[in-house]
Amino acid sequence: MSTADTRGDAVSCEIDSVEVHAFELPTDGPDGKEQDGTLEWDSTTMVLVRVHAGGRTGLGYTYGDVSVASFVESKLADVVRGRSAAWPPALWEVMGRQVRNSGRPGAGAMAVSAVDVALWDLKARLLELPLVRLLPSWHDRVPVYGSGGFTNYSLDRLTDQLGGWVEQGIPRVKLKTSRDPESDPRRLAAVREAIGDEPEVFTDANGALGRKQALYWAHRFHEDWDVRWFEEPVSSADLEGLRMLSERGPARLEIAAGEYAYTTQDFVNLVQGRAVDCLQADVSRCGGITGLLETAGLSAAHHLDLSAHCAPAVSAHAFCAVRRLRHLEYFHDHVRFEGLLFDGTLSPDGGALRPDPGRPGLGLEIKWPDAERYRVYGTPPT
Repeated sequence: MSTADTRGDAVSCEIDSVEVHAFELPTDGPDGKEQDGTLEWDSTTMVLVRVHAGGRTGLGYTYGDVSVASFVESKLADVVRGRSAAWPPALWEVMGRQVRNSGRPGAGAMAVSAVDVALWDLKARLLELPLVRLLPSWHDRVPVYGSGGFTNYSLDRLTDQLGGWVEQGIPRVKLKTSRDPESDPRRLAAVREAIGDEPEVFTDANGALGRKQALYWAHRFHEDWDVRWFEEPVSSADLEGLRMLSERGPARLEIAAGEYAYTTQDFVNLVQGRAVDCLQADVSRCGGITGLLETAGLSAAHHLDLSAHCAPAVSAHAFCAVRRLRHLEYFHDHVRFEGLLFDGTLSPDGGALRPDPGRPGLGLEIKWPDAERYRVYGTPPT
């Protein structure tokens, strides 16, 4: 029997079991907290799904409340158990129907995302391929931008963090703004002084501003500090406000949103509303890799670039399959969490993440002894 036949037999096997775990990692911000324009938090929770078939295990995850873990167990585990591991998109469709009455957006989409990623990882492992080679990839690397710069950081910590990314060869960095808008000028001035004129500076208001207020700061950010990216200056639900900022803001300052889009229709609304200059998608929220592939087609059809929101260990593979790829948010909290829980995470090389062609699937293995101290859901594997 040929290798191709052997692989075909392996991937057609049925899914044996699904297990769900959740881990909560305290932040390392001042007084144990981090802040952005609209939220303060003291921990990050990862919901981790493992799917078993044919002697292999695929893993996927999302970042959300621990309730997403119970959602996976109560609504999705039985749906995929006993079905073929060969067809992640078909199982994605079945899971979408299953969560219809329980709430498809929000926690439902996060739960589907985690399982979908695990199914793709499982299929790639069964085929003994890195996930990037299983997907219809356009790229072999994903450019990144350093992201953190929380509003409660001191100026020293802010400049050390963003300056550190530039020293690593990352040519673009982002800070949180707009919690206290009057403090942003000194923060941006300190960042510019620390990193110089060449690296790109991005800002993220997390929906903290009103329309006219955001328009004022859009011009100020660009004119005084050459800011090129203004993410969620107003709420991502305010499509008219986003469109107004895109049309009336500086020509070289892009308006971005999409990280809270959970369904394909959410992305359609942003695109048809001409609300953004660059679209964002979070693979751990938008329906996983299958949902992302739909969104990638939408962005290409409308001539919009697509930027990856966070979850770098998955996004580095998944967004290679995005034709209109812009870049990936290399987010401090997620980089820290994934480095703690997984062997096989990637580090930026020349300002980009490059999936390892020598490791199957996502290339990740769980460091169980390190993870257990942060467990808040599920039981350790035997």
